[in-house]
Amino acid sequence: MNHKNPPKPVCIIDEDDKTIGQILTRREAIKMLGATGGALFLSACFGNQPNPAADGTVYGPADCVVRPELALGPVFVEQELARSDIREDTSNGVMSAGALLALSIRVSTLSDNACTPLEGAQVDIWQCDVDGVYSDTSELGFQTVGQKFLRGYQTTGADGLVKFTTIYPGWYEGRAVHIHFKIRTKDGHDFTSQLFFDDAFTDKVFAQAPYNGRGERFLRNDDDGIFEESNGQMMLNVSETEQGYSTEFHVALDLS
Repeated sequence: MNHKNPPKPVCIIDEDDKTIGQILTRREAIKMLGATGGALFLSACFGNQPNPAADGTVYGPADCVVRPELALGPVFVEQELARSDIREDTSNGVMSAGALLALSIRVSTLSDNACTPLEGAQVDIWQCDVDGVYSDTSELGFQTVGQKFLRGYQTTGADGLVKFTTIYPGWYEGRAVHIHFKIRTKDGHDFTSQLFFDDAFTDKVFAQAPYNGRGERFLRNDDDGIFEESNGQMMLNVSETEQGYSTEFHVALDLS
């Protein structure tokens, strides 16, 4: 079994957008499509019968979503920075400028048509700063090797949750605004993807300092090939707070 690319379950949907039958593997679903003459189509899967976690936590259909894996990108660095607040460059003590963003990621496992929290998974996030620069890399023209801003990881607790304090990311040429994340489990599964932001919301954020000092960004979501691959499933729902912004994202992993 390839742990880096575990099989993703799919739901069988009829023409009236109603889920029928049980969760199937993609191979089983394609076989069924052939048998029905193509009258059905495939969709990302939602759990219908949530199971309780050890602490009694249950997740409903809206929380149990198998998300698509997306490109790792050239700027992942294994820094082993276990921290919740990733704004500081620990090499020099400088804090990244920008609007505060409280980002929570809730990780679950999908099994038997239901989701349960995944404990003990390492969740890394990394992103660019207000000026579109990544730390600790010489790729993409950056010269920041040794710097350690806007990178870090947390380990999920019994509720499957990790929380980060970061900034609303800036932009750089060739990409829409995004945050990278990677989930690694104790038994070797590896899931990597990217989180995106609503363009209209980003426009409001970027109209403020310090983002407005860079001018208009070049690329929006619809013109980003990686965003297109996400089928809209990696969009963050961001809310304003007294301190800045906050968002929580749910992702379910098929570890079968």
